[in-house]
Amino acid sequence: MKKDLRYICYSYMKEKSCKVDYEVLSDALTVSIGMVIPYLTKEHEQIIKDDLIRLQQLTYHANGSVRGNLAITEEDVEWLSSRYDYYSGQVGETMKHFVIPQGCLAALHLHRVRNDAKLVYRALYHVHKENPVSELLFKFIGLLSNVAHAMALYVNKLNDVKEIPFDTKSYTLY
Repeated sequence: MKKDLRYICYSYMKEKSCKVDYEVLSDALTVSIGMVIPYLTKEHEQIIKDDLIRLQQLTYHANGSVRGNLAITEEDVEWLSSRYDYYSGQVGETMKHFVIPQGCLAALHLHRVRNDAKLVYRALYHVHKENPVSELLFKFIGLLSNVAHAMALYVNKLNDVKEIPFDTKSYTLY
């Protein structure tokens, strides 16, 4: 009897492997990246929009890189690293401090991307415990979280939103 595909949201959903959690979370990360794009309507925000469109492609490549062939390259990580340099350079010292995730809608969604990338990183760690994966994926996902943070700060800066510092009582920083 042929399976009725209308009831199957993902072929591997009932698999025991942590790969499924990684794939579902990295798919959600790609959606989160896409949710930022409609809020970038100003001409000077186009560079961020272009970077996010490319990041969606790369995040889907990272998604398939665990079950399939590794599709993230050193060049992809180098490109993302250059974007980190660009955005952190635009916001300067603000990158060195914790801030409350707030601001314009694009920045809020970028903070969501930052956090979603952390969830994907953690899921990747569990996959790695089951079956080793390329360190390149860890670099890419960790860097993606940090780029999203820098982008959020930059979007707030472009929109004249003042960051609210968070001074932790729990940790000694730097």
